[in-house]
Amino acid sequence: MERDKPDRANRVNLAGIAAVLSAKPFRPLRFFPGKNAQTLAAHAYPRRFGLRLLLRSDERRFFEIEPDVKLLAHCRWQTNDLPERRLSPTLILVHGLEGSSDSVYLLGTAAKAFRSGFNVVRLNLRTCGGTEHLTQTLYHSGLSGDLRCVISELIDVDKLEKIFLGGFSLGGNMSLKLAGEWGANAPSELRGVCAVSPSIDLAACAQLIEQPSNRIYNDRFVSSLKKRMRRVQKLHPKRYEVDDLKAIRTIREFDSRVTARYGGFRDVADYYARSSSLPLIKQIKIPTLIIQARDDPFIPFDSFLDSSVAENPFVILLAPEYGGHVGFLAQSNSSNGEDRFWAENRLIEFCRLLAN
Repeated sequence: MERDKPDRANRVNLAGIAAVLSAKPFRPLRFFPGKNAQTLAAHAYPRRFGLRLLLRSDERRFFEIEPDVKLLAHCRWQTNDLPERRLSPTLILVHGLEGSSDSVYLLGTAAKAFRSGFNVVRLNLRTCGGTEHLTQTLYHSGLSGDLRCVISELIDVDKLEKIFLGGFSLGGNMSLKLAGEWGANAPSELRGVCAVSPSIDLAACAQLIEQPSNRIYNDRFVSSLKKRMRRVQKLHPKRYEVDDLKAIRTIREFDSRVTARYGGFRDVADYYARSSSLPLIKQIKIPTLIIQARDDPFIPFDSFLDSSVAENPFVILLAPEYGGHVGFLAQSNSSNGEDRFWAENRLIEFCRLLAN
């Protein structure tokens, strides 16, 4: 019964928060209504400020995950005074496939979060953001334990008391996976989890992105994955082989020949099954926001109709008809001071409502 008291409180709070978020529906920018236009334009659309200039004073910090494995993060603190720093909520941001801490959606979210009073930690996953030299192992969607280590250090070492985790695409899947693995045993300092366009069913995503209509995305990801693998192989020639990279044409083939092989999985099916967050979402017991467009070009929305999402009272699902993949480029709404990046704004609002 003692465990049920905070559960009920969270449900009541989430009902009110869900109402607030739902009152600000997504309306796509008139010139970019389609899924591909939204997906591509959101990355190229000009921001109202110089993000890298704004964030260039961030502190570089290395989190040691295990021996010979370090993650680089860029941290921006509300104050350099440690005791006062603990008074502010902290948002950890995790990028998607072939992204980094400098991905434009992470920079945009970080800037808005900092202006809203949050400490911000922009995390690079293994080998990402020019960090191939910090680890001999490759990143993949199942490494939720890396996020666990980062959160634990911020709690145990920095003594932070209000932590939020926000992930995009692959990073969103990892964030949801960790929340599900923790279940009712999540640390009290972790106040909420957000996932934008999360790849919660990896097998279904791999199948959809292989469709001819998604060739532009498949080819871009595969090309980037190959280039990264060649850089890693040069650093660790005895550990990795790259002779058959040229034959790889799809993400599934890359995951079969590289990710599963070097990640310790039996095969690609085993990797997808063990690394997808969908089976674990039903176990989430902390406030969680999922933002997923129904027209996402390579993440099938049917996955989000699963009972593990719909029937979990700790999960809020915002599912606009349009938005593409990590797009959500909206009509302007100058009355509330928000920019056009709707999903980033809802993520910040969700965390702010929980932090108060």
